[in-house]
Amino acid sequence: ALVIIDMLNDFVRSGGALEVPRARKILKPLENRLGRARRDGMPVIFVCDAHAEDDPEFKKMGWPPHAVKGSKGADVVEELAPKSGEPVIEKTTYSGFFRTDLDATLNRLGVDHLVLTGCVTNICIQYTAADAVMHGYKVTVPVECVADLNPEEGEHALEQMEHILGVHVERGKG
Repeated sequence: ALVIIDMLNDFVRSGGALEVPRARKILKPLENRLGRARRDGMPVIFVCDAHAEDDPEFKKMGWPPHAVKGSKGADVVEELAPKSGEPVIEKTTYSGFFRTDLDATLNRLGVDHLVLTGCVTNICIQYTAADAVMHGYKVTVPVECVADLNPEEGEHALEQMEHILGVHVERGKG
């Protein structure tokens, strides 16, 4: 399954509440990958932050309020908008598996291999990858389809995923 993580207005758009400028650079490669997945009949799943207005994460982690459930900022960017029938899994923390129905959804769809894309490489991508591996999934992370806030931290996360978790890090055109 192609899993698109946190490609939300608050992260992708200029001036977003928790802007990840590099997320705009992965939009085109991710659009292309999404188009291929849909053409090939690969399941597509969106995993998206959906916070309460007073989510304790904002104070605890020092993040500004972002991706508040029901707000425009919490919507998937229009270039990647989910189509009817594509699951949208709401999460309130870094891993797409923590207290969500992602695992049940993947099992229902018969998925055993995840292609993780989106943002942020060393946060939601890495923690979702770790949980995916621990749940027994094969995982691929295409570098051209993930965005970091800091290149060194992003690269370190990719190395950790590859060498510690056994994730296939796809470098180059994908």
